[in-house]
Amino acid sequence: MSNKFVSAPRLSEGSDRDLSIDSTLCELPLYSFDVPTSCLGTEVARVFDKYPRLPGAILLENGNFAGMISRLRLLEYLIRPHRLELFLHKPLHVLHTYAPSDVLVLSDNTPILAAAPHALRRSPQFLGEPIVVKTEPNTYQLLDIHELNIAYWQIRGIETQVRYERTQAQMIQSEKMASLGRLVDGVAHEILDPVGFIWGNLTHVSMYGDSLMQLVSAYEKYLPELPSEIEELKEDIEFDFLQQDLPRAIDSIKTGAERLKKLVTSLQNFCHIDEVYPKPADLHALLDSIVLLLKSRLSSEIEIVKNYGNLPPVPCFAGQLNQVFMNIITNAVDALLNEAVHQKFAMEFKGKVQDNTARKPRIEIVTKVCSLDSVNRVNEASSRWVSIKIADNGPGLSANAQNQIMESFSIQKRTEKETSLALSYRIVTAKHGGKFLMRSQLGIGTEFEVLLPLI
Repeated sequence: MSNKFVSAPRLSEGSDRDLSIDSTLCELPLYSFDVPTSCLGTEVARVFDKYPRLPGAILLENGNFAGMISRLRLLEYLIRPHRLELFLHKPLHVLHTYAPSDVLVLSDNTPILAAAPHALRRSPQFLGEPIVVKTEPNTYQLLDIHELNIAYWQIRGIETQVRYERTQAQMIQSEKMASLGRLVDGVAHEILDPVGFIWGNLTHVSMYGDSLMQLVSAYEKYLPELPSEIEELKEDIEFDFLQQDLPRAIDSIKTGAERLKKLVTSLQNFCHIDEVYPKPADLHALLDSIVLLLKSRLSSEIEIVKNYGNLPPVPCFAGQLNQVFMNIITNAVDALLNEAVHQKFAMEFKGKVQDNTARKPRIEIVTKVCSLDSVNRVNEASSRWVSIKIADNGPGLSANAQNQIMESFSIQKRTEKETSLALSYRIVTAKHGGKFLMRSQLGIGTEFEVLLPLI
């Protein structure tokens, strides 16, 4: 048999960039060595001897993929008693028919982290066999199993390092947030003190003002003829207007002090430093605090609808749940504001007429206690759950956008970049043993549901 049937093997070095968690098989060194099944075993053995790193050969029959024979399998089979005389000078299809094989064929876009477990699930006798990588419809290459294992553990090392660095960053961030919480709590306390003075004295100021007005009225009743100097003074100070406006001014100051007090209390609650163990908290108070803090971002068009049920105190880490509610409501506000900007752009630059029947931007918050059946048996350990649904009637999310959000919840994606929703998912599931669900439909809106078990 002539050597013309066997072409020289080629090695593609793969990608020159560093491996990452998403790296695929096409980024690894792949060997191209195709031989027809009619080729003699001696020809292939000669090539193996010339190229010691070549892991095997792709077998072709009539130009189509027929299988693979590895260097190890060929040499082991030929050195058995009497096999050398029987098969060495026979075509490869004869040897391939008798030699046992378990060929693993994977696509070139298979992630390395997924390919290595596939290879390890093979029978023990085939664990050292190379992997066939399909790069094109009719193109097959060989991947040395040792190259795959080395790449796999390199990526695992990178992933471990990234997780360690992220953990360190999270610890630093947690300490910063704790320090910020203590600072904000101190500032809020300093603000509340003068607000308390104002609030406490407003009652007396109001009472003093009423008393003075009664005194003036009594003077006018018994002294109808006032001196010209007093009449001029009353005109200069606009006494009639002052008499009417003073109560309104006091009420306005009282309203402002009350709003400032609520805002500072909300700020204190948001920056609450969680204890080691969860404590019962009023979820409605937490939600109200978040809505109050975001009031500056809520334009007059965005309506907040609260449908609160009767909730018991829920054991939780209040500070972390504040972050979850803040992230969800902020995402809803962003979606509604972006939709409003797009509609305004369409009216101003595309000449579209404003649709008077368009829905008013709305965020609806619904809370309730639900049974095990109503959450589709999420957790057999608890039969009662607290459900917090936060929904907007914005543009909704496409299927691709929803998939990206769901992928960000996975550990692999979180090691690359942790989004606000991924952080919320981790807080609800890992820290509270709950569920973080998302539902969205284009043109309808998006809804996030937080399910917390009642212990």
